[in-house]
Amino acid sequence: MSEPLPAALRRERMLDLIGRAGFARVADLSEAFQVSDVTVRSDLDALDREQSIRRVHGGAVLRTVGMREPSFEEALESSADEKRRIGEAAAAMVVPGSSVLLDVGTTTAAIARALVEREDLEGVTVITNGLTIALELERAIPRFEVVVTGGTLRPLQHSLVEPLASVLLGRVHADVAFLGCTGVHPTGGITNVNLPEADLKRAMLHSAERAVVVADGSKLGRTHVGRIAAVDEVAELVTGGSASGDDVRALRDAGLPVVVA
Repeated sequence: MSEPLPAALRRERMLDLIGRAGFARVADLSEAFQVSDVTVRSDLDALDREQSIRRVHGGAVLRTVGMREPSFEEALESSADEKRRIGEAAAAMVVPGSSVLLDVGTTTAAIARALVEREDLEGVTVITNGLTIALELERAIPRFEVVVTGGTLRPLQHSLVEPLASVLLGRVHADVAFLGCTGVHPTGGITNVNLPEADLKRAMLHSAERAVVVADGSKLGRTHVGRIAAVDEVAELVTGGSASGDDVRALRDAGLPVVVA
């Protein structure tokens, strides 16, 4: 049995591990460093006091990665070409006469634009909780029927969340749901930095025949606080060219089909 690491070095390595994944559970850190859960919690409390991480239920997240949610407009400027390609690949999955749940986000907004540009699509019903997405789709009316969930407005993402947003979702069943997220991880699953939106994403997943996750390469290998689903609960992931080969292989090894647009 190897000698235990000095506390300072162990905490430094814990911080590195949390930084790479974005999130770590107490049990996983205990196994990785061969120390008790009590010791791990003590280490995490020390790192939290230094403001390197933030303690959450069951583990910790890195304060400097993913803790500030960018606005819709800020996110729109990031990886725009990659998101356009992801949007086109996802929109190609939709057939005339189908029903679609379209989550809030800049990548799903790219799907909305790609759907509108497909002049062959008729009789498509799109249900969304994103006001910006609804406005993108307005140009396709009457070819499309556009339904907005209702709910409480979150100004940062122009999204509609609880209360009330899930009422409509409980009364529909769509052919496909396109879900955005801020993290896709082989074991951590599909996650989101914002808890109210994560709740709506789960509701969308359960209201669709199949769920497709869309995320640019920067989201892969990360885990955030709001759990949406395990990787085996979604049909596939559509990502972009910035995704690392290692991340894509790890997700495929975990059983998630991955399309690189």
